[in-house]
Amino acid sequence: MESHSKVDAPVADYQPRPRVLVVEDETNVAEVVERYLRRDGVDTTVVHDGQSALDYLSSDGVDLVVLDVMLPVMDGLEVTRRMRAQNDATPVIMLTARDTESDVVLGLGLGADDYVGKPFSPAELMARVHAVLRRGTRASSPGPVIRAGALVISSEYRTVELNGTSIELTAKEFDLLFFLASNPGRVYSREQLLNHVWDYSHPGDTSTVTVHIRRLRAKIEEDASRPRHVKTVWGVGYKFDA
Repeated sequence: MESHSKVDAPVADYQPRPRVLVVEDETNVAEVVERYLRRDGVDTTVVHDGQSALDYLSSDGVDLVVLDVMLPVMDGLEVTRRMRAQNDATPVIMLTARDTESDVVLGLGLGADDYVGKPFSPAELMARVHAVLRRGTRASSPGPVIRAGALVISSEYRTVELNGTSIELTAKEFDLLFFLASNPGRVYSREQLLNHVWDYSHPGDTSTVTVHIRRLRAKIEEDASRPRHVKTVWGVGYKFDA
């Protein structure tokens, strides 16, 4: 009698569902965001004030926080500041109804990865959410050290030095600088930078690029009003001059 050995079927790699914490005190807005996230296969938890957000994050980890700026008990800017002070590097997308750019600049400076202004398109928010989640799943690998005059950029250690002094950049500021410095002389529009650096191809607000460029210059340029490295090509975009 011929014997047959049983061959086990290959087991597919298990991919855990991404987890997102939504911090929003407007019930109708929170319900819309939660519905779209769950529709896209994202496990979603909703809380309605800043302190509850910090309490949740201290006991359970998530892949992303969608965080309103205007919150009771503790606003979104303070939540972000405390997260980063506690070395919590969880990505943050801020929702803001404020028109003043200073709030956006402050949020990004505290370590937020992106922001979406209210009222917003759910499709635009979902595109930004998935762009951040995709970046989080990519394995990092050692890369080159880029030297441009007194500026030294290490991809492997994600550090920047200017004249031998360490420069503190947010995660997105570093990503933007490293991308431009890796392609010296090439001009990129704001839309192209959103696509390459933010991994976000949905047409929408490009002002986050402008704000990040301004903050980057303030940190790495000896004279931000006359930048030596991160230059504007008027009517087109930006380039890195080594």
